[in-house]
Amino acid sequence: MLKGLFILDSHAFELIYGDVLRAKIARRVNLIAGLQSKESIEERPELLAEVEVIFSGWGAPVMDAAFLAAAPKLKAVFYGAGSIKAMTPDAFWERNIAVTSAYAMNAIPVSEFTLASILLSLKRVWHYVLETKRLGAYPAKVKPPGAYGTKVGLISFGMIGRLVRERLAPFDLDVWVYDPFLTAEQAAEFNVTLVSLDDIFSHCDVVSLHTPWLKQTENMIQGRHFELMKDGSTFLNTARGAIVNEPEMIKVLTRRPDVTAMLDVTWPEPPVPGSPLYTLPNVVLTPHIAGSMENECRRMGQLMVDEYDRWTKGEPMRWAISKEKAAILA
Repeated sequence: MLKGLFILDSHAFELIYGDVLRAKIARRVNLIAGLQSKESIEERPELLAEVEVIFSGWGAPVMDAAFLAAAPKLKAVFYGAGSIKAMTPDAFWERNIAVTSAYAMNAIPVSEFTLASILLSLKRVWHYVLETKRLGAYPAKVKPPGAYGTKVGLISFGMIGRLVRERLAPFDLDVWVYDPFLTAEQAAEFNVTLVSLDDIFSHCDVVSLHTPWLKQTENMIQGRHFELMKDGSTFLNTARGAIVNEPEMIKVLTRRPDVTAMLDVTWPEPPVPGSPLYTLPNVVLTPHIAGSMENECRRMGQLMVDEYDRWTKGEPMRWAISKEKAAILA
């Protein structure tokens, strides 16, 4: 049996791996010590001397030159969460250590949350909920777009965008996509209409953002995009708040109460005290809950068990991460 360790936050350890998955891993790996955190392993780096595999997740240590010098036998890292960008500096990639992530499993609940939000938005549920609370009575009825023949726009068509498209397939909707990396042939394969970013905002009844947070995507969505939105349309953000120029968005939403913003993410997160996002009557805030939570996290842990089995059999890991891929995963 290979020698290994769990290194992650105790809360993440319980969420991702749990008793059943920890037992599965213990039958496969000689765990040379109990759960370690990034702080405890810094205090006891000698524990890394014989380690060949690490199971991790939220709260992972930065695997820099000093960490790797203490772990000369490390061959593979199984990260039961999303982006590994923060824990893998250049020194990590120089060692050619195999690494896999559960980012694809984390995409599943985000796509489910998005599907639910889109369908509710097409009935203008957020408007009715917010106005009923504000007025203390039912507001006058407004015309909803409805979920038949209406246009839904997806900004970026990576893992989450494609899962959303898949989940929208049973509904009679016209799905538009903005993604500069998507070809016309791929768009036809997924039965989506490839359009410009301005077209998404101008013509779609719901606009859903799924762009990764990179330096070049910060403030990509500007105030002028919200000015383009149709009367009664909804903007959904389950990606990252920094992709949206929020001060400009707030100005437009203040002037346009007909447009609703449903935001699961903001920048900063949470919004600063006194932010108009808390009080605008056309903004719905949720505290970054679209991704894996509670039992959903076990899906990520199970994937790490599956990836370990593939790796030890000499098979390619399904969700292996390269240096290039790590850089673009939000």
